[in-house]
Amino acid sequence: MFTGLVETIGTVSSLEPLDTSSSGGGGTSLTISNCAEILTDVHLGDSISVNGTCLTVTTFDTDKTWFKVGVAPETLRRTNLGSLRTNSRVNLERAVLGETRMGGHFVQGHVDTIATVLSVTPDENALVFRLQPRELQVMRYIVEKGYVTLDGASLTVTKVVDGPEGYFEVMLIAYTQEKIVTAAKKPGDDVNVEIDIVGKYVEKSVEGYFAGTAGGDMSILEKMVSRIVDEKLKR
Repeated sequence: MFTGLVETIGTVSSLEPLDTSSSGGGGTSLTISNCAEILTDVHLGDSISVNGTCLTVTTFDTDKTWFKVGVAPETLRRTNLGSLRTNSRVNLERAVLGETRMGGHFVQGHVDTIATVLSVTPDENALVFRLQPRELQVMRYIVEKGYVTLDGASLTVTKVVDGPEGYFEVMLIAYTQEKIVTAAKKPGDDVNVEIDIVGKYVEKSVEGYFAGTAGGDMSILEKMVSRIVDEKLKR
């Protein structure tokens, strides 16, 4: 579990093929350096979020200046880690401790989809990022003023537009721009997206409730939501 508060930015110093003969091959071993500040208490098997992806530490040097993680083929397909190259910069965060301040939100490190940057627009000293998810169905979990995790950073959604060309926006203030790699991304670049897990739990609970009280007839829920929307539009 993570908070979405990026601790430091590391540098990919090498990429090597991972021995995944038992699973068909195709994985990658990443060596990430320039991150000594988060390795002071590192142990083998620890979880570290790399661009929002929870990965396991497999090796680190005695001076604790770099560490290695293995990235499975499925992870490479579902995240932007497959596009990393030598000298790529990545957001890093250690798993939370019991006494950690929850300054962001509950982040699992399980990437739901990739989103493409549609535009980056300056707003005084802030930057507004417009993004479109690869799997548009995740848009139902993204709400204005709610949380979303981009490349491991907990951010607040400032705008949501649904539909076949749906997108959402976030704003990076000047301080955040200095702390995360996402600020340097341009239109056409990809970011890892993890939606707020609370939305998934609410959806499952509502579905379970109606399955038990309405014989699984979800049309009742659809009518209720439609009525609420109609009432909102009349105001």
